[in-house]
Amino acid sequence: MRFLLAAMLAAHGVAHIPGFVVSWRVGALRELPYTTTILAERFDVGDAGIRVVGLLWLLAGLGFLNAAVLVTMRVPSAYRVTLFMTIASFALCAVGWPDSRIGLWVNVVLAALLASNARWAIVASAN
Repeated sequence: MRFLLAAMLAAHGVAHIPGFVVSWRVGALRELPYTTTILAERFDVGDAGIRVVGLLWLLAGLGFLNAAVLVTMRVPSAYRVTLFMTIASFALCAVGWPDSRIGLWVNVVLAALLASNARWAIVASAN
């Protein structure tokens, strides 16, 4: 079960990378056009602001990849890191709504898995 969770964390981490790639104009995706707006296009943060958001997407992606390694190795801090990354990803999905709606549902599943951790010990506990 922990390997399945680790694979899910790694895939979710990779899914965060387009947020960086598009906001820094490293690449273009038809499904995710470049824009400087956040929160369902309510606020325009400009080029510099969207680059900051892009860095947050990159950090979240790297954080999830790190969490995947920690879960695989049963490192005691894996639960805390995964919980933190899930909360951070929720926030980024809110900022990137509606383009990030699928990520929001992935975070719901991750939160449910973390909540069930006490019973199933999927992730090494911090005890």
